[in-house]
Amino acid sequence: MIISRTPFRVSFFGGGTDYPPWFKDHPGAVLATTIDKYCYITCRYLPPFFEHKSRIIYSKMEHIQKSIDEINHPAVREVLRFLKIDDGIEIHHDGDLPARTGLGSSSSFTVGLLNGLYALKGIMPTKEQLAHEAIYIEQEMCKENVGCQDQTLAAYGGLNYIEFGGNTHLRVRTVTITPERARELQSHLMMFFTGFSRTASEIAAHQIKNIPNKERELTIMYQMTQQALRILTAGDILDFGKLLHESWQLKRGLSEKISTAHIDEIYSAARDAGALGGKLLGAGGGGFVLVFAPPDVQPRIRERLKDLLEIPFKFESLGSQIIFYQPNSGRVD
Repeated sequence: MIISRTPFRVSFFGGGTDYPPWFKDHPGAVLATTIDKYCYITCRYLPPFFEHKSRIIYSKMEHIQKSIDEINHPAVREVLRFLKIDDGIEIHHDGDLPARTGLGSSSSFTVGLLNGLYALKGIMPTKEQLAHEAIYIEQEMCKENVGCQDQTLAAYGGLNYIEFGGNTHLRVRTVTITPERARELQSHLMMFFTGFSRTASEIAAHQIKNIPNKERELTIMYQMTQQALRILTAGDILDFGKLLHESWQLKRGLSEKISTAHIDEIYSAARDAGALGGKLLGAGGGGFVLVFAPPDVQPRIRERLKDLLEIPFKFESLGSQIIFYQPNSGRVD
């Protein structure tokens, strides 16, 4: 049995510039971090004593009789195909937070599954390999309309500045700030659950279609990643929150599907209570909203948003990890 643990992410700046249709011709970058909320994947070879060959357990349960082509879950099906695994297998997914909430959970699942199945085969992939292969599986095999930041963050972990360019260029730079600065940033952040969103792929498809008409906005959003990095390393932390507000105004204009009247109302209430900035996390439509506010005004914001569930979180730096390794359990040779 193998258990992998893979973090979810919070993206601060640059989301939308990590789509290949944009960064093939323009520079792209994101500033983002992984957090201490995780996707857990358990996998093992399934002994040949059951009526089914394989069993896949997530929000549903699938019993597979013969071929991986029977599997409905696209990431599970295509990861098994990519790794050429045809043995009977059991895969079980658990998560600290639900899917479709804007924290990159789908890509965390893909990266964690890749990592776990590689371990089952006795292979130790690099973080770069996990990121590139997860991107390939989601974009080329599953045909999902996804960017490249979520897979990269899930694989690498940590607070990173990730640059995109050309067909395959991907550069991950760890943001080197003092522990005190990291704690200062973290102390200014709050996260609230607004409700489930539509699938990211649907909203991303609309954003991608709009790219030719949004070149000015996306260029400014890319430039903001550099500005945010300078603030984080040497500026006033409050300016980070103000820039988040400016970035969110641009982001919500990329597609009418990104925000909703309900989300706008939540964001306005947080701002009225003293928040300097914030954003909806993920592609849009719902999920988690990130709020940037000085610690002294946060009680007021909690009171204004008391009908929403607040999720405390901390930064994490490890990325996808194998936390239990006993590869031969369940196998009968």
